[in-house]
Amino acid sequence: MNSAKIYNSYDIVGDIAIIKVPSDDVENAKNAVEEIMKLYPRRVKAVFMQVSAVQGNFRVRQLKFLAGENRTVTIHKEHGCFFKVDVERCYISPRLLFEHKRIPALVAQGEVIINMFSGVGCFSILIAKTTNTKVYSIDINPTAYEFMQENVQLNNVSGSVVPLLGDSKEVVNTQLRNVADRVLMPLPELALKYLPYALMALKQSGGCIHYFDFQHATKGESPIEKTCQKVVKCLDPLGVHYRIGFSRIIRSTGPHWYQTVLDIYVSSLPSKFL
Repeated sequence: MNSAKIYNSYDIVGDIAIIKVPSDDVENAKNAVEEIMKLYPRRVKAVFMQVSAVQGNFRVRQLKFLAGENRTVTIHKEHGCFFKVDVERCYISPRLLFEHKRIPALVAQGEVIINMFSGVGCFSILIAKTTNTKVYSIDINPTAYEFMQENVQLNNVSGSVVPLLGDSKEVVNTQLRNVADRVLMPLPELALKYLPYALMALKQSGGCIHYFDFQHATKGESPIEKTCQKVVKCLDPLGVHYRIGFSRIIRSTGPHWYQTVLDIYVSSLPSKFL
C-alpha cells in the first residue's frame, strides 16, 4: 500500500497518527501502520485506529492503540502556534489547515471575535497571533477548555483570548449579546441550530459569520448551493439583511457527503436580536 492510497485514511496530530479504516479490516490497518511509520520515522511516535465516529456534544471519538507509544496527549503545531491536545478526549482536525490560515487573514485590527465552538483554541489563538483582537473562545467540553487555557498561555495570547466554558448559545445569550464583529461556527452538527445565537452575538451594525456545515449532495448537485439554500431558509424568515460572500468545499467526508463553509455578511439586525 502506497502513501497515495492511504492518505485519506489517516490524520496526523502532533506526533500521533490516527488511521480510519473499518475495525474489521485488519490487513489494511496493518499496512497503514507500516506505511505511516516508513513515511514519518521521526515525526510519528504513536499510531491509533479510530473505532467510533466523532460524536456527542464534546465531539470525541474512541481510539484503539496500534503501535509506538501508548499515549493520546500530544502537541500539534500549525502556522507557528502550538496546541496541546488529548486526541481521544478533545476535537481537533488537521484538515482545517487552510481555514485556520484563511479566516485569521480576514480579521481587522481591533475586532471583537466570538468562537462558538473553539475546542482547544486553534482558530482563537491563530486569530489572536495574527491581529490585535479580543477573542471570546467558548467550548462545552471541560477537557478541551482546560487544554485551551493551557494553550493560551503556551502561545502568549492571554491578553487577547478569553476562554469560556459552557454551551455557546447560553453564554452568548447571558454574557455576549451584540458585542462581536465576527462569529465563528466551526461545528457543522450544530451550526444551523445555533445560527440565531450567532446573529444575537453580532453588534447592532452587523458583521461576519463563518458558518460550517455538512452537506449531502448526489451527482449533479452542488454542496455549496444546498448549504446556501439551508441558510437562506433559516435567515429569510428572521428578517435579517445579509449576503453570502465566500464559500468553498473544505473536504469530502464520505460518499456524497461534504464539509462546506460560508462567509455570511450581515448588514443589519432585526430588533429581536438586539
